[in-house]
Amino acid sequence: MSRTQPAAPGPSKAAPSLTRRVLRNVLVPLALTWMVGAVIALVIANYFSEQAFDRAMLDDAYALSANVQAGERGIELLLTPREVATVLFDQVDKIYFAVQRLDGTLISGQAGLNAPLPAAGAHYRFSDVDYDGKVLRAVVLEPVTEPARLMPYRVVIAQTTLSRAALVQRLLGYALAPQVLLLMLLAVWLWHGIRSDLRPLGELQQALDRRDVYDLSPVAVVRTSREVQRLGNAVNALFDRLNHSVRAQREFVGNVAHELRTPLAGIRALAEYGLAQHDSTVWREQLARVAERQARASHLIDQLLALALADEARTGLAREPVRLDMLAEQTVLRHLARADAHGVDLGARGLDERVTVLANEALVEGILDNLIDNALRYGGRTITVELAGRTLSVIDDGPGIPLEAQRDLMQRWAQGPAGQKLGQGSGLGLSIVARYAELLGAELRLDAAEPAGLRVSVAFAELRPTAAGD
Repeated sequence: MSRTQPAAPGPSKAAPSLTRRVLRNVLVPLALTWMVGAVIALVIANYFSEQAFDRAMLDDAYALSANVQAGERGIELLLTPREVATVLFDQVDKIYFAVQRLDGTLISGQAGLNAPLPAAGAHYRFSDVDYDGKVLRAVVLEPVTEPARLMPYRVVIAQTTLSRAALVQRLLGYALAPQVLLLMLLAVWLWHGIRSDLRPLGELQQALDRRDVYDLSPVAVVRTSREVQRLGNAVNALFDRLNHSVRAQREFVGNVAHELRTPLAGIRALAEYGLAQHDSTVWREQLARVAERQARASHLIDQLLALALADEARTGLAREPVRLDMLAEQTVLRHLARADAHGVDLGARGLDERVTVLANEALVEGILDNLIDNALRYGGRTITVELAGRTLSVIDDGPGIPLEAQRDLMQRWAQGPAGQKLGQGSGLGLSIVARYAELLGAELRLDAAEPAGLRVSVAFAELRPTAAGD
């Protein structure tokens, strides 16, 4: 059974330019609005012009009616044909008339000129009629003068509509031509204005197209409008975040390559030496040293990952209410076994009071883990985790850190005299703590403990009332 292959997609149609879309979205509704307004104005003007023409025709009917009298032979029109032509003269339209008795018999004028009669109670009526193959505008007048009471009659006036049509055409031209011209001028003005306002977008696009893939420096932002400025600032903010992320990744990779080279080389040397020996005691001793080096390398990897995560968390750190007293108690319990193995007395105080701060539980836990780990490596025989209000401290009775070396120890790979002497650690512990405290908006302090040792304190910001209720 054959399977039908899907048709290959055709070439994508290019999207219209923003200038064209803005012009279309502005000019089309504006043109339609103008057209509707012109039509409404034309209808109103045509209505009133029709009223004027009809009134003039009714005046002609009244003029003829004024010259109708009752004579010896009955109702008769006193005007001669020349006088009638003078009364009904028009340069454009041809005018027809008829004076009729109520039974329709002709007194004077054109025979067969008929039009709808006025309604009951009305004296005249306008209508459109067909006469002599032409469409005429007609008025029928039934006067109420003295002769009309004695011998009723009606006057019919009809005329062609050439003047009316010409007037409508002139009104249409005068209404539309200026608006079309204004619309064209407005389109040109808008086109130049929109192109000028959108030019910074094109320049931004060209700058990004020419940008090297490794170049994450800010682009120049032209402050022509608030929207363009916001777009440029957003692009630069994105570049800044990407630059920070790429720099952190490169530094992480470099740190891993640099720091793991030595322990891995040591592990390999210990393994090769052990394999060259035949004494099982030597094997056991070498395996113990390999395990020790491996533990140190694993600890280094964990710290590097923690520091990389701290760098990545700079842009999107989720904060929530955290119970410091409970978290400190759980961390102390987790490190008790290791403290006992090192012969260190690990304890806590101030955990009876409930303390809640707005923070990230993983970062607070990382701060405590690194401070306790540093104290176990370089401290003395006693370590105390203390909670006083919103300040969490780790205190040891070790050699402490000189004041002039405290700032340097906040940097990566920096070790104090005790660490260099013992050959332990990687110089990342306090830098991780400092970075975590910075991300949490907390204050990190290093002070001398009494009577000896080091106190490392982290003071957290006050919990906002709206975030309370853990």
